Amino acid sequence: MGNFSGSAPRGYSNPVVLRASAALAGAGAWDATPTASFSAQAQSLTLAFTYTRGGVGGAFNWQLEVSPYSVTARVPAGASEWITEAVYASGGLVAGADTTSLVQRELQSYTSQGAAAEDFAFGPIELNGTIERVRVRARESGVIGTPGTLQITAEMI
Repeated sequence: MGNFSGSAPRGYSNPVVLRASAALAGAGAWDATPTASFSAQAQSLTLAFTYTRGGVGGAFNWQLEVSPYSVTARVPAGASEWITEAVYASGGLVAGADTTSLVQRELQSYTSQGAAAEDFAFGPIELNGTIERVRVRARESGVIGTPGTLQITAEMI
């Protein structure tokens, strides 16, 4: 992940801190107010995570949310401002019959390997220049009574 700040579209510069290093919420609760970043015209996004477990068995979930709207005021009545990523599974093909495929919202999970801080990158995630804003919500999913700390950085090109 290089620094592409010279080529970043207007509205953001790389890298973007989406979650400052801090303890995850207790009881497995999702972040109350994930940090959003403008991403207009970005073609792709790579996320870098640094997680330090709070206890043996520590793990966290994270979920990418995107918005095609530049500001809340542009969200049409009845529409969601933030849209969750999805996973797709193709249905079985049978000659002469329609096929039902499955689509569900998706989230990812990471389980720690040791007590030291662990980091990894995820991406690139295609944005195709059509996503106005991005954010990542997270929660402790391992030892929810002893949440770990998490930091998330994004790089967009």
